[in-house]
Amino acid sequence: MSKLIKITDILETKLRKEKEIEFYEGEIKKIRQKMMFLQKDLDLTKLIISIIEKEKVYDIKEEMETRMISDD
Repeated sequence: MSKLIKITDILETKLRKEKEIEFYEGEIKKIRQKMMFLQKDLDLTKLIISIIEKEKVYDIKEEMETRMISDD
């Protein structure tokens, strides 16, 4: 009878470990998805900074001031 209990314990341990692995695989999937969105957001932020640094952004205020000065 003690052999049966030990086999049962081993099977329960195996199932518990399989469920734990399944849980952590799900968590890894969630983390990877969050990382993907965060990376895309970071890439967009870097692109915006690059555009600003290269002065490719149209500055409306500056343009209006230039027009007001030239109209005078």
